[in-house]
Amino acid sequence: MSSCWRTALTGFSPRTIGIAAAVVTVLIWTGFIIIARASADPTRGGTLSSFDIVFCRIVGASLVLLPWGSVLAYRDRARGINQSSLLGLSPLSLRVTATVGLFGGLLYALIAYNGFVFAPAAHASVLLPGSLPLWTALLAALILHDHITATRALGLGLIVLGDVLVGGASLLRALDGGEVWKGDLLFMLGATCWATYSVLARHYRLDAVRATIAITAFAFVTFVSVY
Repeated sequence: MSSCWRTALTGFSPRTIGIAAAVVTVLIWTGFIIIARASADPTRGGTLSSFDIVFCRIVGASLVLLPWGSVLAYRDRARGINQSSLLGLSPLSLRVTATVGLFGGLLYALIAYNGFVFAPAAHASVLLPGSLPLWTALLAALILHDHITATRALGLGLIVLGDVLVGGASLLRALDGGEVWKGDLLFMLGATCWATYSVLARHYRLDAVRATIAITAFAFVTFVSVY
């Protein structure tokens, strides 16, 4: 499958592929934020709880990714590679699957979707994807010993400033009974979870497809059965 994608993309320059990937990513994040807020916002008659949305997210992804994971695990066993786990649903070992799956598959979804109950989509757009570079850089420096240059430090400082400008007002209104700050805090925690997953994926040198399948398999096994 990956070889087919590489063959299809050979006619495009790396810059074109990168720009197209960035545009698609922005569209996915935008759709995710708007749909999640519309589904969970109690003031707009949201009919789904945050746990309902997490269930839909996991099951929808599982319908595509779990059969794919089973095929990859089968091919690995045929080549003498026995590293699959969760009854062959994940093509990665149980330790790696559980580690990346906890942060990237389970905790991120539970925390982020609960944030949409309290805070608007505009806050999510800044505090979820907007703060990812901040937490990823800090965790990479701590775990992977990445060096933070002066230019990067300036950029991270601007991210902090943006987060304060967005979330600061909600914190000031917390004493008046406002609850937006709860959503803002959950968004920041969700971004931290996803940043942790990203750093762990780099630490383990994971293939993107296998990592995505693994976190979906872990979330499916641990959450859907309980739900």
